[in-house]
Amino acid sequence: MRLPLPQFTIDDRQDNHIGEVIETATTHYTAQCLEPEDLKFPSMPPFGSWIKSFDEESGNKIYSVVTYVTTTPIDSVHRARALGLSLAELREQQPQIFAMLKTEFKAAIVGYEIAANNHNGNGAVEGKVYQYLPPRPPQIHQGVYRCEAEEVIHFTEDLDFLRTLLQVRDIPVESLVAAAIREVYRLRKANRTWLVQVGRTLSTLLKDDYDRLRYILSQISWQ
Repeated sequence: MRLPLPQFTIDDRQDNHIGEVIETATTHYTAQCLEPEDLKFPSMPPFGSWIKSFDEESGNKIYSVVTYVTTTPIDSVHRARALGLSLAELREQQPQIFAMLKTEFKAAIVGYEIAANNHNGNGAVEGKVYQYLPPRPPQIHQGVYRCEAEEVIHFTEDLDFLRTLLQVRDIPVESLVAAAIREVYRLRKANRTWLVQVGRTLSTLLKDDYDRLRYILSQISWQ
């Protein structure tokens, strides 16, 4: 049985602090969402959204894309069952339900950034970006944060991360690539020049697989 993570008060938690690493590997990691203090389910990070964590030893900021989200009972033996109640009714009649569930998400690592002046922190100071796997993934119990818009824009100036996303396994990878691109496009205020470059890069990477290319492009808004 996996116990809930130790929780901090809302006052202690940064607004973009959404989770904590509970399993880690070279190419990906799993994190558990931090529980809200009120009777709500933890906020799920969207599929294809951009998140960050840290390698505390080196100070590297590790960029990742959310690939999978799940909510399950903390007790792995008993499954959740339908109660036929609205969320308001659950809060009134079965408030313990919210403490009996956990929300976890998986993330594919797409690159890292060496912090400016070689210091660790959660600020948006721009450092040197590398769009390949870091020497180490984030450690167990390391915090996971939503990326700020400026960080995503800085990281995606180059497009080598697309090759990494196309190699992710065991998920609908075409939908993942499209979702990640849509999020960056939104953060870049619909920068069409950037999006055209994305299309050209994907055309090169998938030059021998037109069907996959067409399927990805069909999921990206060009408006």
